[in-house]
Amino acid sequence: MDQITNILYWLSTGLLIPVTIFLILFFLRSLALIGGFYGRYLARNKVNVALNRSCDEGRLEDVFKTVEQAQARALVTDCLCRINAHRHNNIMLDKILGDYEIASAKELDKSKLLIKIGPMLGLMGTLIPMGPALVGLATGDVASMASNMQVAFSTTVVGIIIGAVGFITLQVKQRWTADDMNILEFVVESLKKENHE
Repeated sequence: MDQITNILYWLSTGLLIPVTIFLILFFLRSLALIGGFYGRYLARNKVNVALNRSCDEGRLEDVFKTVEQAQARALVTDCLCRINAHRHNNIMLDKILGDYEIASAKELDKSKLLIKIGPMLGLMGTLIPMGPALVGLATGDVASMASNMQVAFSTTVVGIIIGAVGFITLQVKQRWTADDMNILEFVVESLKKENHE
């Protein structure tokens, strides 16, 4: 039995380095996500206000003019360009809406991954050094115990930060996706109505 528990102990202790490396990589990924999120916020601020105004007033052609004048490309503007190119093909319009849903789900998955993986890695990074810390406490090696506890707490904090970045960006991106989908559905339904007339 001692051999089995020793094997488990060494396996779990050996996972500390990969867990720490993954935590650092996901932390860098969360920083990149924040940068992309901020850039998308700046780009969509101007364009989406104009798009929503055009939709509220029912001016379909103004929607396409806004897209043509938009300097920054985004998923919604790309879809609107495709919709304009296939405006007389109802089947293609439905496909473009479906493509948007798939692409936006893929974008949301980046934040969802951070929400799940960050705290998981943080918890692993907390529990793994606790074994050596308890051994240090039992043998009276306070320096070893303090070092392991420092690693345990720092990995927890980094894991929670990663999860928090994912959660905050996911909440805002879901609202953006719903807003964009509302615009796209309005445009597609308006074009379908024109095609039937």
